[in-house]
Amino acid sequence: MAKGHRSQIKRERNAQKDTRPSAKLSYARVSVQKACFVLDAIRGKDVQTALGIVTYNPRYASELIAKLLKSAIANAENNNGMSVENLYVEECYANKGPTMKRIRPRAQGRAYRIEKRMSHITIVLNEK
Repeated sequence: MAKGHRSQIKRERNAQKDTRPSAKLSYARVSVQKACFVLDAIRGKDVQTALGIVTYNPRYASELIAKLLKSAIANAENNNGMSVENLYVEECYANKGPTMKRIRPRAQGRAYRIEKRMSHITIVLNEK
């Protein structure tokens, strides 16, 4: 158990928080593997290049990631007062979310299991 007054503990915890602008998308209906194809393409790139990549990428996950990237840029501008020209994608990753289990009927009374996977996508920006 931590010692000290509750407000002091909260103050110390808030001082350790990450101040980099970020955006998270939870329960995205795309598998982690498919989302990572697009995320690997934009990791480390500046924001304008990353927006160009996701805009012209034909994958479904790129539409979701484009909205998420625009949200992270808006967070950086409005909450942190950062300039868009100096921003780049420092971290981007997809974590596994819950899986919806469905059943597809097959011949002779059998059934195949269909797994519809979800993911939690996170984008973290930083200034150069």
